[in-house]
Amino acid sequence: MQKRKIGILTFSDGRKFAHDLQYKMNKGFQDKLVKVLEKTGEIECVPCEIIWTPALARSEAKKLAAAGVEATILNFAIWAFPHLPAIATEFAPGPFLCLSNVNPQAPGLVAMLAAAGSLNQIGVFHGRVSGDVEDPKVLKQVMAFLRAGSAVNRLRGKTYGLFGGRSMGMYTAVPALDQWRREFGVDIEHIDQWEIVRRSETIDQKRVTAARKWLEKHCAQVAYDGKALTHETLERQIRSYHAVRELIAEWDLNFVGIKGQPEMTNSFCTMDLTEAFLNDPYDWEGPHEPIVCATEADSDGALTMEIFKELSGTPVLFADVRHYDAEGDFWDMVNSGEHATYFAAKSFDPKVNLAKVKLLPENFYFPAGGAAVFHVAAPGAVTLGRLTRKNGKYWMAILPADFLSFPEKETLAKVQATQTEWPHAFTKLKVSPERFIATYSSNHIHGVYGDYVEELKWVCKILNMEAEVYV
Repeated sequence: MQKRKIGILTFSDGRKFAHDLQYKMNKGFQDKLVKVLEKTGEIECVPCEIIWTPALARSEAKKLAAAGVEATILNFAIWAFPHLPAIATEFAPGPFLCLSNVNPQAPGLVAMLAAAGSLNQIGVFHGRVSGDVEDPKVLKQVMAFLRAGSAVNRLRGKTYGLFGGRSMGMYTAVPALDQWRREFGVDIEHIDQWEIVRRSETIDQKRVTAARKWLEKHCAQVAYDGKALTHETLERQIRSYHAVRELIAEWDLNFVGIKGQPEMTNSFCTMDLTEAFLNDPYDWEGPHEPIVCATEADSDGALTMEIFKELSGTPVLFADVRHYDAEGDFWDMVNSGEHATYFAAKSFDPKVNLAKVKLLPENFYFPAGGAAVFHVAAPGAVTLGRLTRKNGKYWMAILPADFLSFPEKETLAKVQATQTEWPHAFTKLKVSPERFIATYSSNHIHGVYGDYVEELKWVCKILNMEAEVYV
């Protein structure tokens, strides 16, 4: 994942004698901040000259804008005149995090609160953290803000490729171009699904055969049945994947959604293989950056997934909220094959994941046939969520959860209870099923391994939308 470029503006006393006397100490705190942030491996810092005059506030902030930073830390270790950060925020890229270092010898916290109060009065959005950045708890707070700030900024200027239109009557899957552009900075390019069909015929047969043999070699099973799943239908799915990759490159798309149902699934083939390996960090031709792809052209789902990807740098889950097992108190999150194979073993090595993946014949829902990408998600702590709209206003559901594992025999029984050929994620939520069902507003859900609750809360604050944490 590309490192997050973060600007650092450290402020000082506006009296030259006081600035000069404390310069070494102030600079030391800035250097420590840079060292700690860059040690995470996620951050590229752009530190500036210590600011003690309005002229420096303007010039150093402009340097950050020219450098293309994705968020700016307003750093306070000593007393600093609060008009200086107010001036700097006119030019430096936001969002802004006010950070007060632990320095009892100087009133850095006083300076931060004075500056933050000033920013409140003039309407500049900002976050606040106070403490020693070497403290893991403090660093976690800082990183949550920086991940969120950079993720929101990385949405700006992206293009979402929408293949087809509304699938099976789902209102919650349909985006509004003007609202996306206004609120998220994202453009939408509409592309007919016929382009996938047409272009798939141009893919070189040697490339397709090599891909099929790779899947046959590395997957736990390719269950040809001579009907829904044959060499021909699997190769059609492989061709479709390459066709979509070509269209993504040609149209310069950053993330996509594919309608699929019913036209493709009735008369061509399912998009399951395409969707799974786009979301994966690899395919049969080698590693690639995961490309968020939402099935059923679920555009708000794709947007949610793109935010998750920018926060985590990992593949993102797409699933249906399929079934609540009251006896076991867990949810079976299932979809028609959309899950990236990454989730089978939580590995960036395809051989490790595919050893747990089966390509199984599609069922009666998809008469055109093809393979469903079956596996069960590896256990671990996850963060799930979803952007959705109420009366035209976006809000986000945030759900800390765990993926569960069961003994093989028990797993098979739970799979057979819902859908044998589709991928599953057995999920333990931290909220009651009654509250979840009463308030969650989509049939789809998304997420990644790890704890990103605070990051998502900051994303919502930055985007000026409500967040509901389901705990």
